[in-house]
Amino acid sequence: MKTIQFREAICEAMSEEMRRDESVYLMGEEVAEYNGAYKASKGMLDEFGAKRVIDTPIAELGFAGIAIGSTMTGNRPIVEYMTFNFSLVGIDQIINNAAKIRQMSGGQFKCPIVFRGPTGSAGQLGATHSQAFENWFANTPGLKVVVPSNPYDAKGLLKAAIRDDDPVIFMESEQMYGDKGEVPEGEYIVPIGVADLKRKGTDVTIVSFGKIIKEAYKAADELEKEGISCEIIDLRTVRPLDRKAIVESVKKTNRLVILEEAWPFGNVATEITYLVQSEAFDYLDAPIVKINTADTPAPYSPTLLAEWLPDYTEVIKAVKKVLYK
Repeated sequence: MKTIQFREAICEAMSEEMRRDESVYLMGEEVAEYNGAYKASKGMLDEFGAKRVIDTPIAELGFAGIAIGSTMTGNRPIVEYMTFNFSLVGIDQIINNAAKIRQMSGGQFKCPIVFRGPTGSAGQLGATHSQAFENWFANTPGLKVVVPSNPYDAKGLLKAAIRDDDPVIFMESEQMYGDKGEVPEGEYIVPIGVADLKRKGTDVTIVSFGKIIKEAYKAADELEKEGISCEIIDLRTVRPLDRKAIVESVKKTNRLVILEEAWPFGNVATEITYLVQSEAFDYLDAPIVKINTADTPAPYSPTLLAEWLPDYTEVIKAVKKVLYK
């Protein structure tokens, strides 16, 4: 095992797949000459050249469409958005073309494409640069949605996404690119659609994904001092959802808290709540509690932002609530 940064894990995954398959290429704003806005494509232009690592204009609708069209001629593009907030400019191409090509062509065309870049809040970036759209994309049949929380998962899942014959939304975080973690020296793949049991416990299940899961780890450490055992599931993939992993854990702990960095209405946590009440209702010893951001655009003020974004103290309160403590 070696210890590398999250951004290095992303770069390794893309580079290894581009060496393996000449139909894979990367395009996006500043991915080439600047080595990526967050240095996640550092050195790739030098290795693969300007035909396979392509700087684009600030025109997300245009280059998303070009990339999707290229899948129909045998290519496997990786499209980087400097932030997924900017994907809204190209969302027509993602929703109405990438997600539907296979069905609308009667299976004649696949659409092996990865759309990747940062999601969620990253400090004082304002309301239009601090949004989490995982549930938006996950609501669309034809798309797979992956949200890794550490370098190991990021590399393995991105390699799986690049090899997948369907479009994959691969969402990272600006606040994770510097995170370090252990990654194997050799080849490995993390399968899409399989959650990971990050921490075993007996008293309550906490389900989360992406960078916000770090708050669950902090909460579990604090609660352990009080004799409360938390089981933590990292979804890793939002669509397809690992329903079995969630239900089996709840059947064991009988309590569920869901932590998600998203607005509270109609999100991934809402879907999980419905899943558990429909498939494990008789196992629940307390109502499910879901923790989300405040139901407002993200504020710029650091004081208000701290109130808007969930932290470990809210997780502790939620766990104690479902334990009636």
